[in-house]
Amino acid sequence: MNKNLNERFISPPLKEIDTLRTSLNEGEKIVLDFFNRNLGLEWEIYIQPHLNGLRPDFVLLNPSVGIAVFEVKDWNLDIMNYRVIFDDDKKPQLWATSLQGVDFFVKDNPINKVMLYKESIANLYCPLIESLNTLRQTNESINYYNIITAGVIFTSATTNKTKALFKPFRGKYGVLGSLEQCHPVSGIELLKSNNIQAVFPYSSLQTSDLMKPDIAQSLRSWLVEPDFATTQRQPLKLNETQKRIARTRTDTGYRRIKGAAGSGKSVALAARAAQLSIEKKDVLVVTYNITLWHYLRDLAVRYQEPGKTINKYITWLHFHQWCKQLICVEAGLVDKYNLLWRGRSDIDIILETEMVNLVNDALDLLGESVTKYDAILVDEGQDYNPYWWETLGRVLRANGEMLLSADKTQDMYERSRNWTEDGMKGAMKGAGFSGPWMELDISYRMPPALIDFLKNFVEQYLPDMEVSLPESESNSRESDWPVHLKWIQVNESDIAEECFQEILKMPTFSDEIIAYSDIVLLVPSHKIGLECVSKLESKNINVIHVFAKDKQAQKSRKLAFFMGDARVKACTIHSFKGWESSYLVVAITEKSDLAATYVALSRLKRHKGGSHLTVISSSNTLREFGQTWTFVDKQ
Repeated sequence: MNKNLNERFISPPLKEIDTLRTSLNEGEKIVLDFFNRNLGLEWEIYIQPHLNGLRPDFVLLNPSVGIAVFEVKDWNLDIMNYRVIFDDDKKPQLWATSLQGVDFFVKDNPINKVMLYKESIANLYCPLIESLNTLRQTNESINYYNIITAGVIFTSATTNKTKALFKPFRGKYGVLGSLEQCHPVSGIELLKSNNIQAVFPYSSLQTSDLMKPDIAQSLRSWLVEPDFATTQRQPLKLNETQKRIARTRTDTGYRRIKGAAGSGKSVALAARAAQLSIEKKDVLVVTYNITLWHYLRDLAVRYQEPGKTINKYITWLHFHQWCKQLICVEAGLVDKYNLLWRGRSDIDIILETEMVNLVNDALDLLGESVTKYDAILVDEGQDYNPYWWETLGRVLRANGEMLLSADKTQDMYERSRNWTEDGMKGAMKGAGFSGPWMELDISYRMPPALIDFLKNFVEQYLPDMEVSLPESESNSRESDWPVHLKWIQVNESDIAEECFQEILKMPTFSDEIIAYSDIVLLVPSHKIGLECVSKLESKNINVIHVFAKDKQAQKSRKLAFFMGDARVKACTIHSFKGWESSYLVVAITEKSDLAATYVALSRLKRHKGGSHLTVISSSNTLREFGQTWTFVDKQ
């Protein structure tokens, strides 16, 4: 290894390579070592970067020279018969014959992929791309594409054999001849001989007239490993109370936990699920929000128990999906389920009672043949009706356990009052609980400075709500967890545009490199969300979001929404409840529910490099509160 290894910027760091969720294969490890040994230290190396929804193998960046993207293949061209077939339009297609003699079309064509990566980099939102376009129009000899190398490396085939196979595809893209310098194709012998000049011809350049530091700075926010991915490789940290929840049970098996936002209720619940799975207990984890179980599952896999399988015995479902699965799949009552919805507009009544009534009918029909669990864990329990809890209890095995985690302050559906001893005619008394709630009151997630603002918000705008306010750790100082709070007051018609602009600016707010895929936009409605997404995508910024005009499309998007995706995130406030991010843009209107606004503000996660929360508000009710932040009036 290069003796100056520690002076090069590599993302993620070399010491963490073996913990990547998508492991590097042997060929990719060879190429990484090759680049690290042979490139000048000015070249930054990004491994499997989250590139606006794409995941190339390597991107190299030198602020003074340019950008390079490489696709690596370990195909042995001598073992399988790869060949080019031309279709009726004389366009090349890559085909191969398997070892079993089966011919198949090769979708994973490295030339196609690396050219897509190059095009995507060129079209990303970089400050000088538009000016470079203008410059190119006035002088055709200038082509900003020349600052982007797009290379293919084969680690189990020779250069000559690889070039010969892919020549038709390179010809299709017009990158032969003089353009081969920035579209190199290399084989194993060049790697073995450390021939960096052949593998990456532009690596020896010191400067480029086309490359600008601003382009590099902007591009880094697409390349650097997201905070979520870094966190996902870190062991789950538990305090003593959380450890007790994770590793023990009560005598009755029933347990209820309450705590303020950021106090670690979800962490404890996910850890308990993981521990039970290690013990080979069948666990059902149920959420109310469709999106939340993704987050809980990501927490559970961080529970550290060497050599143990975490998720094997855990079923993750949102409540109404569990209802549908039991009714339609286990009991076979599809017709009755469909009849619930036929010609109906009163969806709330169906979800609140009628679907659960049908579940109980299905349970009566199934009897002891129903799928049962050793443990049922419910997060965001304040969103639940106690009768749902009772219904869930019918699929609990004898001597099993049930855990309810709740925060009444996060009650956006006005159900938390049902969980008092007098609520719903004393339904709580039949829920299996005894004794006081187990309470978590210290926030290990939010920056300390935000906690004071949240307390002020509750005192001013939610005085009648039963509130669990978070407390900072006793040894936690504001300077340890800097936070940047910005409030922009706008007219409602300008909300989508301001959200769009603030997302573009977010990576420039700090000396830290902020990955675009860590940025989360929270909005009060699908209409505003769709407007924001449209504006972002007009700048070639891909977004994973939950917004749609019809309910079924919304549900499909919610099921696919997760923080590990490589794109900017956008969500309704309701669907993000229980989640967290260090970089938030939140939209608020005059009609926004104040409890929902509290939930949105409390989603901020602290970060050593500084967390960022920008509110775009058209609410005059909250104007005075906003003026206690860094306040910008654009009304």
